[in-house]
Amino acid sequence: MHVHILGICGTFMGGIAAIAKAAGHRVTGSDRNVYPPMSAQLEALGIDLIQGYAAGQLNLRPDVVIVGNALSRGAQVIEAMLDRGMPYISGPQWLAEQVLANRHVLAVAGTHGKTTTSSMLAWILEHAGLSPGFLIGGVPGNFDATARLGAQPFFVIEADEYDTAFFDKRAKFVHYRPRTAVLNNLEYDHADIYPDVAAIRNQFNQLLRTVPASGRVVVNADDAELATTLGAGCWTPRETFGLADGGADWGAHIEEGSAARRFDVLLRGQVVGRIDWALQGAHNVMNALAAAAAAGRAGVTPERCVLALNAFRGVRRRMETRGVVGGVTVYDDFAHHPTAIAATLGALRAAVGVARIVAVLEPRSNTMRLGVHRDKLAAALAPADRVWFLQPPDLGWDLPAAVAQLRDARYADGVEALARGIAEDAAAGDHVLVMSNGGFGGLHERLLADLRERAARELPR
Repeated sequence: MHVHILGICGTFMGGIAAIAKAAGHRVTGSDRNVYPPMSAQLEALGIDLIQGYAAGQLNLRPDVVIVGNALSRGAQVIEAMLDRGMPYISGPQWLAEQVLANRHVLAVAGTHGKTTTSSMLAWILEHAGLSPGFLIGGVPGNFDATARLGAQPFFVIEADEYDTAFFDKRAKFVHYRPRTAVLNNLEYDHADIYPDVAAIRNQFNQLLRTVPASGRVVVNADDAELATTLGAGCWTPRETFGLADGGADWGAHIEEGSAARRFDVLLRGQVVGRIDWALQGAHNVMNALAAAAAAGRAGVTPERCVLALNAFRGVRRRMETRGVVGGVTVYDDFAHHPTAIAATLGALRAAVGVARIVAVLEPRSNTMRLGVHRDKLAAALAPADRVWFLQPPDLGWDLPAAVAQLRDARYADGVEALARGIAEDAAAGDHVLVMSNGGFGGLHERLLADLRERAARELPR
């Protein structure tokens, strides 16, 4: 079968492409932004790429067009596809029909932690010799790809609540029909899609309706919104994880002063192993507990889960160190929701103590640009000593007014000016945490280059 993928350079659709190729299909695709690294990864797989969404690409006469959710009515290729009566399908539906059918799907859902928990879960199954398939919205450190077909029967998927396609406004995850579903947490997000948190709860309830009674729902026992969601209906046995003293099935004793890098894993009150890893923050402890609980449904023992997690290498763009220049450490993180920002900064503060933290934020997500979380932004950024913002001219709300209570906030209207300002201000021992759900215009490399330039200027002659 020849499949042509619209929006192929996104992480999810690029994963679909890799899996389709591995399954023996001919794969072509297009995107508005065809550039490395995703373009290089796809071309290495032998996938022909087209720049843009012109109608002429349909002359390839594919058997089916897989439509990414970045495409809308009005796009030239979409209008031509509809006019010609060509077969088309969404990425989630194609995956469900062609790959996930008859497999044990382990789906990881939630507002936060999906990528990390999915990566942990896939690695645990790999460590146990199960060779799972997976599709993850990030780059796991223990694998060389974001997606693979894998061996029967297990398939791990990051289960996103964002909408499916222009013709299917349901959450992506309702297509996956998991046998094991992980519910990490639930907060209001995706304000461009959902009017309120109740609308998101409804989608999570639709997910619960697809999990069989012989399956398992692994749920965060500390999350009130999830409790409300489950109260609306759950037909599957539950297994819980949590850090609060609420009697969750899976828990942890975090070593004091370890920045949550060292902790004992508990199953029903009994220690089953100890984790000592490079990750930090209580949120990653929760991710680990969720992954271990889900892996148990694939037959992996708790002890083996702990062994695997001790060898977990993290995920790209999750508190990833991008470089150290002149004693200044630059990190990259995907945080863009106030809860994730607060968790990431809190973990970094616990790790570095009184050292100066410089937070750098791009208000890029649709929800952030709509101003939904502006009243929570200052509190989330409070652990930082200084905060730099990239201030887009079309933001639509008063960013300085929203964060006026911050002790030290600074602004730049472009990436070059932002990098220059941070580099000139930085001092040895600083920790610069760059946060965005996009590429931030290459800020990390620009900043490191500016730091190197400054260090060269300051060398004694």
